[in-house]
Amino acid sequence: MKYCDWKIPYSRPEIPPALLEAGYSPLLCAILALRGVKDRHGAEMMVGDLECLYDPFLLDGMEDAVSRIKLAAERREHIAVYGDYDVDGITSTCLLSDFFTSLGMDCTPYIPDRGEEGYGINCKALDSLRELGVSLVVSVDCGITAVNEALHAAEIGLDLIITDHHECKSGYLPKAVAVIDPKRDGNRYPNSVLAGVGVALKLACACSGDPRSVIERYADLVAIGTVADVMPLADENRYLVKKGLKRIIKQPRPGIEALIAESSLDMAKLNSTNIGFTLAPRLNAAGRLGRAVTAAELLMCHDKVKAAALAHELCELNKERQNIENSIWEAAKALLDGESPEVPIVLASDDWHQGVIGIAASRLAEHYSVPTIMVCLNGEIGKGSCRSYGGFNLFEALSACSEHLLGFGGHALAAGLNISRDKLDDFRAALADYYLNNKPLPQPLISCDLLITDPALLSRENVYSLDLLEPYGNGNQKPMLCVNGVRLESCSNVGGGKHLRVRVNLNGESFDGIFFAHTAEQCGIREGELVDVAFFPQINSFRGHESVQFLVSGIRPHCPDELCERILSLDRDALYAAAPFCPNRSDHARVWRYISSFNFTAADTPEGIIEQCPAGIDKERWCISLMVFLEVGLLRSPDGRIFGARCAAIKGKADLEATEIIRRLRYM
Repeated sequence: MKYCDWKIPYSRPEIPPALLEAGYSPLLCAILALRGVKDRHGAEMMVGDLECLYDPFLLDGMEDAVSRIKLAAERREHIAVYGDYDVDGITSTCLLSDFFTSLGMDCTPYIPDRGEEGYGINCKALDSLRELGVSLVVSVDCGITAVNEALHAAEIGLDLIITDHHECKSGYLPKAVAVIDPKRDGNRYPNSVLAGVGVALKLACACSGDPRSVIERYADLVAIGTVADVMPLADENRYLVKKGLKRIIKQPRPGIEALIAESSLDMAKLNSTNIGFTLAPRLNAAGRLGRAVTAAELLMCHDKVKAAALAHELCELNKERQNIENSIWEAAKALLDGESPEVPIVLASDDWHQGVIGIAASRLAEHYSVPTIMVCLNGEIGKGSCRSYGGFNLFEALSACSEHLLGFGGHALAAGLNISRDKLDDFRAALADYYLNNKPLPQPLISCDLLITDPALLSRENVYSLDLLEPYGNGNQKPMLCVNGVRLESCSNVGGGKHLRVRVNLNGESFDGIFFAHTAEQCGIREGELVDVAFFPQINSFRGHESVQFLVSGIRPHCPDELCERILSLDRDALYAAAPFCPNRSDHARVWRYISSFNFTAADTPEGIIEQCPAGIDKERWCISLMVFLEVGLLRSPDGRIFGARCAAIKGKADLEATEIIRRLRYM
């Protein structure tokens, strides 16, 4: 990993006194401050259990939707909930179907087949529901772009309520009884990033008149759908997910309990990461392979024996999905023929599985560091899955290239599209042109939140306190810490040579770490040398003994260049990071002997001065000593800067320890 791929915060972490006084640990205080939380109330909103819920009637269209649903209940109409086949859509469908049934309504859940029907509301499905006697359809997690379908519903005498959370095309809302979407223009609702299941919950709360009981009943489904759809875990979303996790742990639905057991997870330690990386893929696999109804059946199942069988079936479907994904991945790489594209990848094939190309697109985007669109062709029409990279806004890009598309929808980071086969080349060229004119700034491979120089910040108590930041996810990422220029005491490849175990020394205290799927050779590190480590701290328990362990995200030979440049520019904030390299008397003496032994002139650039460092001296110590000599007059230059400075004579003895730089370093 190259040095430029790391972002290290060299300044001292802020630890707000108000948070310390409130009893939060120094490490947690520093993380909260980075996230803009600096007082007790803000901390309680972030890590406490303060209720954060907004009035559902602030959502445009809610009053009309509630009135129509209550009328349907009074008339005993047959109602249908029309969902999507991903986890958000499945949980939304289950939530409203169960809620309407609990009101005594005749309710039919409907999830379209991904391969046969595709995403969103379709006219053929509406016709089928009408033939069943349905008079009102409520969409969940879809419908915001269903302009033509809404007109068709009206033509066949079918009322339509749309609830969605996807981006709205300005001026193109479907004509329905009600359209509820927190992204509607001018919407008053404070939380514009509700998941589809969050919007469904709001509708249920508004209909019930008792939102707390509704939330208690369905928070688990909301948590699963919100995490799976990668919605920001802040504000109201965070509160709902925390509440849902507690419900799953204390009172799980039989289906969820069975899926957790089948996935070999520890119920007591269930968190958002488990949902996102273990449960959600298994639920999603059903929808991807045209079996979304199986996932819905599991979530609504009350029989434990049947739930166990359904959970096993989902896990088997997930294995099948993985095999299909790998074959698509290999085929896509072959189409690229070893190239490393600098513009978005747009690939198409008649042989790919529509339900799995989204995951393959994500892998390609990450692998090649560019947005990726993969299209499944069926005759002259193709359906594509789009995945972003580096913060590139896909929705805006598709809007700009819409003349080449039959339709599209989604979010900034993930979207879907329909396209004619003969428009692929034109679309590919238009998207490449748009990307080059709107290319996002390069992102570091590793971006650290906090630089740790004091091992006391990594005490067990401090690390345990980070649990209060759960649930982690989009908008509330797990904090990544780093140590800079620490001694690598030992390293060894473990797990059959697949993983790396390390031990580093931070200011006299040793810490063990594990780096999965990497070896010492791949990282270019050797025992006894200085290294930089990016990591997540965690508590390791072994035979009753607990210790802080580094879950390593990146490790490299120590790279001093950026810190040295900051020292040479007299960046006082960066002296926090330089404190471990504070020179002692013998270090100063060695540097002075070296530069005074010849006609030393400091180079004109930071890179040049760093290169002048003699062997056997840390580059940071070298730069600090030069800056100390400049401060006392042992080095001088016409403009008073270090660049181009030369050795000079002074009267009397220089008191190096009294310099501002050394005093700052000593008391950082």
